[in-house]
Amino acid sequence: MYEVGKTARVSAMILFKDRLDAGTKLAEKIHLVKDDKDPIVLGIPRGGISVGYPIAVKLNCPLEPITLRKLPLPQNDQMGFGAVTLNKKVMLNKKLIDAGYVSQREIDAIVDEVYEEVLRRDRLYRGSGPFPDLQGRTVIIVDDGLATGFTMLAAISFAKERNALKIRCAVPVAHDDAYNLVSHEVDSIICLHIDKGYSFAVASFYRSFPDMEDIEVISILKKIRQLGGRRCNN
Repeated sequence: MYEVGKTARVSAMILFKDRLDAGTKLAEKIHLVKDDKDPIVLGIPRGGISVGYPIAVKLNCPLEPITLRKLPLPQNDQMGFGAVTLNKKVMLNKKLIDAGYVSQREIDAIVDEVYEEVLRRDRLYRGSGPFPDLQGRTVIIVDDGLATGFTMLAAISFAKERNALKIRCAVPVAHDDAYNLVSHEVDSIICLHIDKGYSFAVASFYRSFPDMEDIEVISILKKIRQLGGRRCNN
């Protein structure tokens, strides 16, 4: 396991113009090594697709969505208590649940609702095609930041279940707790900036951080497929 560009900060500051700028800066730090086999970049929609694009271009490899979503707290939809994947596997933040932020009845209802959105997005982004075969491949999972890390953990678990040979994680910024949580589950992690502040928001490190629309994700995926590079082995 190795780290590239790791720095620690106590207070947030603007580090990136937008997601594309963050991805470009990440791409500068990412290099394939001898044992990286048939690499593929998996972006967590929506933001991870924009960040992942410059990485896929540099590495001349496919960019595909790994469609999953965080499970929002009922009283604060910006904060997640876990995530649900495309195969409906649920990753939960037990600390939040044990603290009483969400009941089991609420969890079940939220999972069902969020999972329907996961399926809708995946159909929209991927069409009728299957999820790419990850067996024996180096997988680089990308997002626009790590707040709690549970969405990334869910993505990592999904890739492991599909027998990825090697799993690397790449994010522009992360909270220290999330970074440490994720780093133990991957072969390597690349994070440009790590923050130890009590109050942490991924958006605070970007000058422009609007919610991405589905049409933007589709446009980026179309662009990378037109560029060619290595083909997905579906």
